[in-house]
Amino acid sequence: MGVMRSFSSRSLLSFVSATLFAFASESLVLGQNTSITVSFPKKPSNAALGNVVQDNFLGISFELSSFDTLWGKDALSMPHAMQNYLSNLRQRFKNPLRIRIGGNSMDGSIFVPDQQDMIEFTDPDAYFNDVPVSFGPMFFNVLNSMADDVGEMQFIIGLSMRDPSEDSNPILLANAAEQMMGYRLDAMLLGNEPDIYANHGTRGNYTIADYIPEVGKVIFDLQNSQYGNLTSNLIIGGPTTCCSWDLDNVLSAGLTQYPYKYYTLQHYPTYICNGPTPQNTNISYFLSHTNVPGFTQWENTGVQMAKDLNVPVLVTEFNTVSCGGSNVSDTFAASLWAIDSGLQFAASNMSAAYLHTREYQVLYNLFDPPTPDTSVLPGWRTGSPYYAALFLAETFISDGTVVLDLNLDNSTLNPESTVAAYGLYDPSSTALRRLVLINYNRSQTQSFSISANITSSIGMRVLSAPTVEERVDIRWAGQIVGPNGDLQGNQTTQYMNCGQGCNVLVPGPGAALVLLDETPDSGGFFIGNSTIAGYPYTAPLSSQSTTLHITISAILVFAVMEAVFWLL
Repeated sequence: MGVMRSFSSRSLLSFVSATLFAFASESLVLGQNTSITVSFPKKPSNAALGNVVQDNFLGISFELSSFDTLWGKDALSMPHAMQNYLSNLRQRFKNPLRIRIGGNSMDGSIFVPDQQDMIEFTDPDAYFNDVPVSFGPMFFNVLNSMADDVGEMQFIIGLSMRDPSEDSNPILLANAAEQMMGYRLDAMLLGNEPDIYANHGTRGNYTIADYIPEVGKVIFDLQNSQYGNLTSNLIIGGPTTCCSWDLDNVLSAGLTQYPYKYYTLQHYPTYICNGPTPQNTNISYFLSHTNVPGFTQWENTGVQMAKDLNVPVLVTEFNTVSCGGSNVSDTFAASLWAIDSGLQFAASNMSAAYLHTREYQVLYNLFDPPTPDTSVLPGWRTGSPYYAALFLAETFISDGTVVLDLNLDNSTLNPESTVAAYGLYDPSSTALRRLVLINYNRSQTQSFSISANITSSIGMRVLSAPTVEERVDIRWAGQIVGPNGDLQGNQTTQYMNCGQGCNVLVPGPGAALVLLDETPDSGGFFIGNSTIAGYPYTAPLSSQSTTLHITISAILVFAVMEAVFWLL
């Protein structure tokens, strides 16, 4: 385990941090942009107060076909690194960690109740964006075991809609999921991206008019299955559209007649399915807040319809560039963009958003094992989007948050602006409690001015990297994620008095989480070590697992890797 270093006295660390922060605030002048005054509404509008998000707003979406390479082959060989990656997030908020497993691969796969292995590939010639598998009960065992070890989670899985005329396997899966997961089963999504079934050749000339009655048939069959009513609890989600159908059209066509727990959407700003283009390799797009509202609010009409129906809308899959990512997807620019997009989703009437991750070496992945076959070993690569998840895991208020885009520097409309800012309000008191300040500038520090009499003091944590192109040296609150998913280095928080006003300096590039009326003893930030599983690795006890013989030379290699991360 990479043990997090810290001072023995928390008050000493706070004093040193505050002193250094005050010194930096007064001394850092060169390379700094003109200060921007942080202005914000005294309280959110009534409309904004109607959209309260929970502290677990940001979840993680996994593709089914690669799931066993990330979570392990069985409940006794779950990679320590994955336990740490998930624990780092889970310990930073009070509600269950949101996990979705699905994608095209789940929509084309089958559940086999007597299959011993978690996942078996069924088509060696499958298209890389749609890999069907068979999966067995071990899938649910691993989900439950990970939640037991890491902390409570709530799971969303998919039910295939590719052949509604023969839905016996989705019904079999739904029953197994309810029986084996119980209260941890948050929802089951009917179909994955049915709006591009026709484009994928799955269904010929498939339209909304075809889709609506087929949904009705599957729901009827779930309600009248041999196992009883599998929808007695509100548990169905959909339509999980991405590209060709608008949510308002799907709702108007008849989806509202069915009992849905969530309406679900998936969205990427661009794609690389047909190869690199100037659009999908353009890092500048991901460095402008001006592009974010258009990306997140593409379904405003349908989302408002859902809100009027009191049905939450989830974005069950998003990331930078679909079909595997491009050269920008693993950069620090992607970290900042994912934070901005996540907060904008929260400000746009979404109730949750899930960052997607896939098979080994997909560029937008949140994490990758050393190889698909050695996930139980250390040596994992942490993708830049994971740092966005880590940032957002600390951002939302524990009892609910109302998020507003503050449009500082006219950043929603001005393409020359290099900033973004959000206000996070307590829905009960309607008071501003937190700020998120993003600096997209490639090199210059940005000063944000907080006026007098707004807050007595502030605490601040910073996400930073040397450049927007950086892929490795990314740090949240002074810490970097090591090769075992462990947070390494000193966890740093900066405090300063702000009763007479103060300037918050955000490095370029970088992002800051600012807590108002925060002192070292307030307890607003997560303090401590969220690493739960460490070295050395031992052989899994499962009879299905191959015994691992780790040689002395391998141990030395891992020790060197650990030392390198400590020196960064």
